[in-house]
Amino acid sequence: MKAVQFHGHGETDVIAYEEAPDPAVGRNDVLVDIEAGALNHLDIWTRRGLPGLDLEMPHVPGSDGAGVVLEVGDGVSRFEPGDHVALSAGVSCGECEFCRDGEESMCTNYHIIGEHVSGVHSELASIPEDNLVLVPDHVDWETAAAAPLVFQTAWRMLVTRADLSPGETVLVLGASGGVGHAAVQIADYAGAEVIATASSEEKLAYAAEIGADHAIDYESENFASAVRELTGKRGVDVVVDHIGAATWQDSLRSLAKGGRLVTCGATTGPNPETDIRRIFWNQLSVIGSTMGTPGEVDDVLSLVWDGTFDVRVRDVLPMSETATAHDMIENREGFGKVVVVPDGEY
Repeated sequence: MKAVQFHGHGETDVIAYEEAPDPAVGRNDVLVDIEAGALNHLDIWTRRGLPGLDLEMPHVPGSDGAGVVLEVGDGVSRFEPGDHVALSAGVSCGECEFCRDGEESMCTNYHIIGEHVSGVHSELASIPEDNLVLVPDHVDWETAAAAPLVFQTAWRMLVTRADLSPGETVLVLGASGGVGHAAVQIADYAGAEVIATASSEEKLAYAAEIGADHAIDYESENFASAVRELTGKRGVDVVVDHIGAATWQDSLRSLAKGGRLVTCGATTGPNPETDIRRIFWNQLSVIGSTMGTPGEVDDVLSLVWDGTFDVRVRDVLPMSETATAHDMIENREGFGKVVVVPDGEY
């Protein structure tokens, strides 16, 4: 088969689309003919290298993908050849205290397909049965590939961890990205008033189309000041921040007393300065969130499959142009997800 691979960490010039061995199919694995894969900022960090990330090289990236079942292992009971499936990339042990309590994304051995182990940006992928979800036949491959990681992440952030209630006000940073555009829709669906930030009029218009009540161009004005003005100096109840160091202080400034900042990432750096006095004096909560549980995945993807949520795809490229796809994400080009497909399918 052909696969996207890199043999060492670095810039986009380390990415190759080349011949690779066909994957082995274990007892509890499903062999999938990949029709489409989608990129996340996680792919950028994996390619660059992260502290403590010791990958077997060459590494196939990709934590989002969808395709047709070709073969199943002897222990597989949920799928059969011909099924349409999508990857849910979080792997848990099923045995630790958190897994036994239904909190699989807090598993002590939690890891992510495409980040810690071989991913799915390839013609074929062998995937554990537990990491696949059934996709209705009417759902197109780009949607099936692009939805799972960002929508489960945003759903857990807002619905489970931040416990969002109707009538609350939510600020979503980076609304043009994968998690951002999912969070805008989920917050709107939950009955919140949604304020979104983005870096261009076109992106702000897209955010309004999918549920944002107010939009702030963070390139032209300070978003915390704009939020205070929009809310009559009160602030918002919840901030969704996956940006990190560059936005952290203003995210805290944007919160009302008793507000919650929920974070799932740090694309601009993991070590921001923090005014602890603001946190204790305003009785703020800082909440971490990672991926989602199988139940949360099922809940949110049912709303993707039935069309309640719209998965925006900014571009579809052949896998041989994955380096260009990485550049698009790093340069914040467009709105929504970038999808790659095997060259024979392009």
